[in-house]
Amino acid sequence: MADITWMIDEIERGPQGPEVGAFFDFDGTLINGFSAAPYFRARLKARDIDAKEILQTLIESVNIERRGHDISQLMEIAANSQMGKSTEDLQDFGRRLFTTKIADMIYPDSRLLVEAHRQAGHTVVIASSATLPQIEAAADDLGVDDILCTELEVDSEDRYTGKIGGPIRWGEGKAQAVVDFSQQQGIDLGRSYCYSNGAEDVPFLETAKFRRPLNPDDDLVKIAKKNGWPIARFRMPHRHNPITLARSAAAVGALGLGITAGAATGLLNNDRRVGMGVAASVGSDLALAMAGVELNVVGESHLWSDRPCVFTFNHQSQLDMLLLGALLRRDFTAVAKKQLEHDPIFAPIGYLADVAYVDRANSTAAREALVPVVEALKGGRSIAIAPEGTRSPTPRLLPFKKGAFHMAMQAGVPVVPIVMRNAGDLMRPHSLVISNGVIDVAVLKPISSKTWTAKNIGRQAEKVRDLYLHTMAHWPTS
Repeated sequence: MADITWMIDEIERGPQGPEVGAFFDFDGTLINGFSAAPYFRARLKARDIDAKEILQTLIESVNIERRGHDISQLMEIAANSQMGKSTEDLQDFGRRLFTTKIADMIYPDSRLLVEAHRQAGHTVVIASSATLPQIEAAADDLGVDDILCTELEVDSEDRYTGKIGGPIRWGEGKAQAVVDFSQQQGIDLGRSYCYSNGAEDVPFLETAKFRRPLNPDDDLVKIAKKNGWPIARFRMPHRHNPITLARSAAAVGALGLGITAGAATGLLNNDRRVGMGVAASVGSDLALAMAGVELNVVGESHLWSDRPCVFTFNHQSQLDMLLLGALLRRDFTAVAKKQLEHDPIFAPIGYLADVAYVDRANSTAAREALVPVVEALKGGRSIAIAPEGTRSPTPRLLPFKKGAFHMAMQAGVPVVPIVMRNAGDLMRPHSLVISNGVIDVAVLKPISSKTWTAKNIGRQAEKVRDLYLHTMAHWPTS
């Protein structure tokens, strides 16, 4: 049984309600690695670090690794490096770094584990020695409201003083933070859970009844075996190994063959729509097969029951293009960002599909570009569009824009939501490597746009987004 399976079963069978706590360490537990590393590299790249700090950091890192020092001195060095910076600037830096680096470090199974606790009504908390800017964006993405962390001192102008603002939440300090928080919030630690990867967190783990070493280091493994604590390990699905690289290259080649066949068919029939049907179906099927990607589709009949329509989808990676081709197959076009017009992979498909390219920086031009899309809908072709407007760096759904719903309303066609799960795990944003695996797809019932108006279109978009959120939380089986 996979680790995540028995862990979720345990949560579902165990105590429920907000008086049960679920306390998670952050670095190495929820994420693969340590958040300080990308922060340090980003500061190096921005030249926001001097030789003295680099030397101090290296020396203290060796002291921790070789001499068993705690992290107090390292945290003081890090705090001093932020002196004079505003809290707002550091928060913005943290959110940008989350989007570009740390989001990719979150274990997919961590998301499932946190969500299982949320569904059980538990009070979910991240407890870490890291600072708030390192954790906050990830906590928001995971839906975690409470954070116990090492605080940096702030002056009256919301600027960091360069000093630690309270106890360092490491070892006994983290354990005490959990105890204090639980007393304040009425959490029963005798029915609660703690998760960590490091032996220094044994006092933290021992605060709760359910002590769960997660991705443990060697020392914690020994302690866990001695105490009979069950060990769990999570894996990252997107490894760049020779097999996935070879599969990905074969997938690109297969897609190219499909596009070539589609272009030839279109020329012979003097009809780009016919060519697009061949490219989308044959090219996508071949590419996915070469990559070792299978689709598990629920509600497949809704793809055909009410065409033409506006197909909406949650956008996570370039793999979405292949998924849509395999699902929709024919008689559809799409809306894409202007930058893809000259993309070597996307551009040939864009030509065959007569894709509408939108310049997001120019709202007037964007609206003008959508006029022929509405005409295409009225002429019998369906449209595929991501209402988020851009790729989400994580499975978490971004706010919906109104464009897709305006098009459906103007053309008098329904909206058909396509909800995709774990596509971003098999192909990360900005990556060209596809990992093999199964992607879950739920196609929801067509939603009529007949009663929509310009005044209520925003509300309609929110209703559709709510359907996505409900589907992701309660995945349908049929």
